[in-house]
Amino acid sequence: METADYKLLLTCPSGLSPSQLSVVFDRSYDRIPHPNAELEDSIGQIWEDRVQGNSSLFNGKKYRYGGYSLRDGGDAKGVSHPCLHLGSTDYRTFVGTNLNPLWENFLALSEDDVIKCQHTASPLGNGAIVVTADNEIVVLRRSDNVGEFPGHFVFPGGHPEPDEVVLATSQNGQDFVSIEELHKKISEEIFDSIAREVVEEIGVPATSLSTPVFIGLSRRILNVRPAAFFYMKCNLPSKEVHQLYSSALDGYESIQLHTVSPVVLEHMKSKMPGCHQGGFALYKLMIQASTNA
Repeated sequence: METADYKLLLTCPSGLSPSQLSVVFDRSYDRIPHPNAELEDSIGQIWEDRVQGNSSLFNGKKYRYGGYSLRDGGDAKGVSHPCLHLGSTDYRTFVGTNLNPLWENFLALSEDDVIKCQHTASPLGNGAIVVTADNEIVVLRRSDNVGEFPGHFVFPGGHPEPDEVVLATSQNGQDFVSIEELHKKISEEIFDSIAREVVEEIGVPATSLSTPVFIGLSRRILNVRPAAFFYMKCNLPSKEVHQLYSSALDGYESIQLHTVSPVVLEHMKSKMPGCHQGGFALYKLMIQASTNA
């Protein structure tokens, strides 16, 4: 499904648990440098300009989205489940490719989404549709000081952290896990990271949240940023969520929390980044599937 603002890369309307979503991490899914040397050089130039304007910028590691495949027999019933293909990238390359004013020049001429975006950083973001005990959806209004989409409405989210997996798989600085165990740890981080983001951004305790359920992947048309989306239930009413938001750990990126019905969110979605509009579309597909079941 594709609109003027987003493309749904993967839809999982029945929702997937951590055991039903696998990951392969391999350097073959890293970004391929663009053959235009001048365009490649602009990555470093743009980063240097950004750092001069904001010395607090940090070039953190990211997981790069490199597509997915379906694996047969993913559970006892023999049902196929998706396997995400992830490589390595960083924030500097994201700023210099996806956020480059010439970002469209980095795209390859192909109908295949992976090939089309092979020269972009395409770090995998994430977002959560969090529904309160009184069936309201949590939406944040981004600060006017953030670099991406200031003042826009978004779902709580961020991105998985490669450094968290490094900490979980290393002992005294030495790797001690097999490649299978590494992939399992990254898959766990995909789910753990969105739970952390929700707790940090809206201030609710982790014990109030259900285990995240993966509902699909969305990519915004503007600068082709991909994001994984999840559904989570919060056992607190909207009023209490609003009260807890004032003490949220991450108070920089957002300035206001809203709890709204799906009908109200329909009128707000035009002020959301495309990938988050896609996240809302994935949620509606989940609701439709549960209604038809």
